[in-house]
Amino acid sequence: MALRKFKPMTAGTRWRIGNAYAEVTTNVPEKSLLEAKPRTGGRNSSGHLSMRYRGGGHKKKYRIIDFKRNKAGVATVESIQYDPNRTAFIALLNYADGEKRYILAPQGLQVGAKVESGPDVAPEVGNALPMKNMPLGTNIHNIEMQPGQGGKLARSAGSSAQLTNKEEKYAVLKMPSGELRKVLINCYATVGVVSNSDHSLQSMGKAGRNRWKGIKPRNRGVAMNPVDHPMGGGEGKASGGQPRSRNGQYSRGLKTRTKGKGSDKLIIQRKNGSKLSK
Repeated sequence: MALRKFKPMTAGTRWRIGNAYAEVTTNVPEKSLLEAKPRTGGRNSSGHLSMRYRGGGHKKKYRIIDFKRNKAGVATVESIQYDPNRTAFIALLNYADGEKRYILAPQGLQVGAKVESGPDVAPEVGNALPMKNMPLGTNIHNIEMQPGQGGKLARSAGSSAQLTNKEEKYAVLKMPSGELRKVLINCYATVGVVSNSDHSLQSMGKAGRNRWKGIKPRNRGVAMNPVDHPMGGGEGKASGGQPRSRNGQYSRGLKTRTKGKGSDKLIIQRKNGSKLSK
């Protein structure tokens, strides 16, 4: 993908680095694949604030994505589109029987390309098949954790996992974080790397762009009073001491994974290279 650096015509464009959207071919979504997406403003069903710094933003509709890839037959890529609900681009597929579906668009997928899904399809970009039928070293995304469940892993912009080994029951994957873990070998995955890989290099340029996305300003803990945050208070510009979250937990270096989890046996190596402690 290509990034666009803006001329400093205003203060908001001086530091802005945006997406050129060179891969996007249309801005008109498929109506039959749209759903209403009510906004919560960070409140739960009781109306209580459950997630801070959320609210406002532009209205948007949810695009129904086919994460299961369970429809057989060859489909033609009709267009590559922007999706406001995720960082990756999406591709609109048109099947021979007239059905249309959205999938996550991998890098290199072009309009007019043919993609398919099934146990015997070729391991080419955009095709979905079980990992047992893929060659070692293949970069994959939209990976299932249970057969037929739908893709759960490696779905954000630029992410992919690498198939490093195959055992009798499990496939060993190197995750985007560097973690080595096992996944059932009959699970489906899509070949390729997710599109929009330069997403992390973008710069908003101004706070208003985040407000358009429904993200409100985040207050620093050290700027609060001690009644509001463990790092608040002090004389002058205090550092706040050991970084903590609002509820007092250490916010750097603290292991947050539940000990004794059932999936511990599937993790071979943590993302920092160490073995998972029992």
